Amino acid sequence: MQTLMRTLIESLPRRWKYTIFLAIDLLLILLGLALAAWLLKGVSPTPGVVLYLLAAIAGAALEAALGLPAMRLIDHDSRALAKVGLMALVLALGGAGLAHLAPLFGLPANLPGALFIMFGFLYFGLAVIARLIGLKALQAVYRSGTPRTPVLIYGAGATGVQLAAALARSPHLQTVGFVDDNKTLQGLSVAGLKVHAPGALADLVRSRHVRRVLLAIPSLSQTRRAQISTRLGRLGIDVQHLPAFTGLETTSDLTRLLEPLPASTFLGRQPMDRDLPEISSVYTGKLILVTGAGGSIGAELCRQLLACGPAGLVLLDHSEPALYEIDRELQTLTQDRHVPIIPVLGSVTEAALLTRLLAAHKVQIVLHAAAYKHVPLVEANGLEGLRNNVLGTRTLARAAVAAGVERFVLISSDKAVRPTGLMGASKRMAELLVQDMARFDGATLFSMVRFGNVLGSSGSVVPLFQDQIARGGPLTLTHENMTRYFMTLPEAARLVLLAGGFATGGDVFVLDMGKPVPILRLARQMIRAAGYHDGDIEITTIGPRPGEKLFEELLIGARMQATPHPKILRAQEAALSEIEVATMIRDLEALVATGDAVAVPAFVRRWVDGFAPGGAMPRSSARIQGAPER
Repeated sequence: MQTLMRTLIESLPRRWKYTIFLAIDLLLILLGLALAAWLLKGVSPTPGVVLYLLAAIAGAALEAALGLPAMRLIDHDSRALAKVGLMALVLALGGAGLAHLAPLFGLPANLPGALFIMFGFLYFGLAVIARLIGLKALQAVYRSGTPRTPVLIYGAGATGVQLAAALARSPHLQTVGFVDDNKTLQGLSVAGLKVHAPGALADLVRSRHVRRVLLAIPSLSQTRRAQISTRLGRLGIDVQHLPAFTGLETTSDLTRLLEPLPASTFLGRQPMDRDLPEISSVYTGKLILVTGAGGSIGAELCRQLLACGPAGLVLLDHSEPALYEIDRELQTLTQDRHVPIIPVLGSVTEAALLTRLLAAHKVQIVLHAAAYKHVPLVEANGLEGLRNNVLGTRTLARAAVAAGVERFVLISSDKAVRPTGLMGASKRMAELLVQDMARFDGATLFSMVRFGNVLGSSGSVVPLFQDQIARGGPLTLTHENMTRYFMTLPEAARLVLLAGGFATGGDVFVLDMGKPVPILRLARQMIRAAGYHDGDIEITTIGPRPGEKLFEELLIGARMQATPHPKILRAQEAALSEIEVATMIRDLEALVATGDAVAVPAFVRRWVDGFAPGGAMPRSSARIQGAPER
């Protein structure tokens, strides 16, 4: 029955609902007038058809002017009741004034003004009662007898109140109260719900069986979110939050905007200042080439370079869809800045193309982010991975020297340190190439920046887990003891730009990534943040992928030097001689020319220190369902 009623309610056209609301209110007006006449005794309960007709016409006009029939029942909060009160007041006072002119309308000459004052009170009461009954009935229809999960709303401000009103219709969630840091609100009742202090959370969890907290403070800083989520995590509570205000103004149903906390919240990293005053002078007024501009890192570098006031940005990418997207985005961002954006479709392996574009656009700085980086794909296509990542870097570096480029920054990876796969090995050989190019007595300053995983980048574990959670699982781990370094995309891009400004030639910069994060812990936290409990979504270990390591490293040696920024270190590492690099390139070109994939492991082992193909990670296959964290 409830399902049938819900279907009927949702299928009704909006104009029908408007008409129904208007008809009900007009009936309440006539009923209120009749009751007022009956209660006053001195006036006939039927004071005349003309009076009822005038009341109905006035009521319909006021209803339309105030927009009451167009308001959903779920939206009848204090503002809606205030409109009902205003309408009752206008009808009462207008009627009282009309009493003096009664004979002109054929009404009894002794019609008392008290009739209309009484009518105003009665109409307001009837309208409020009718709306409450309708709202309760609507909620009963939508809940359909299903047990609802008790939730708390963290934040008793305007957004929290709006969210509580939206949740009143939810068939799955029941708001049992607010939590707020504001001491002036604690203990008060807001939207019919008590506001509690954060210190009462533990008691509320036990007494009200709360399993989820909804953060309804869109302006909350990431640091504060991390603190709250950590505290709630100790209580075994799921956390969801509303995004920034941009979405709040475009929808009335805030429940649709609820989303899990971003994975970066659980990593405990302090956000860095978004401004780049220390390095803006390095990039200000420069023509900059970003290779791999359509990728995650390349695109973020382009966004942040705009804040430095460059003379122009040349975007190079061999992926047409990726280049189209970043070009369209940057063109929009630069409408008022007059920064030329030049998209170039092509590969870093095309020497003629690179020579032409560097000369034609007078490029002064090159940020080389283009690379094949997906570990299993490069492992399965080793020769192409080495051709693109190693020979492509050499081609670009040579073209940069020939064009007199001022700075060349290679974006490297922690997988280059003692790699177990061809992707990491290719990045290490690219580093060796850049170190060798720095020996030349030319105008170009070569440097490289090495860091770990970037949250949310293409192919990383976070979007993979998000997709698997959305599908209901399972989440796939390659090993239950695997750890990874993580950094947010904006932070990584800012530090890359900053490190590029510190270069003196041949520098190997390593970014401080903090502590490595256990992937199993991250998986569990993301499951809880999505609103599930331990065991709701299966976590399965499937064994290592080709070329994958149990843990990553950032340093080849132990010697490090400080830089002007605490999160950037300068590594002191051994390099190949000029003859060795030339031999390495000659041998690689021969392998690519002959297509000899079988000889690739022996070739890489010869030139990359610590290369251990296949890794030392034990294979395993296990299922972890809600196992307690240790």
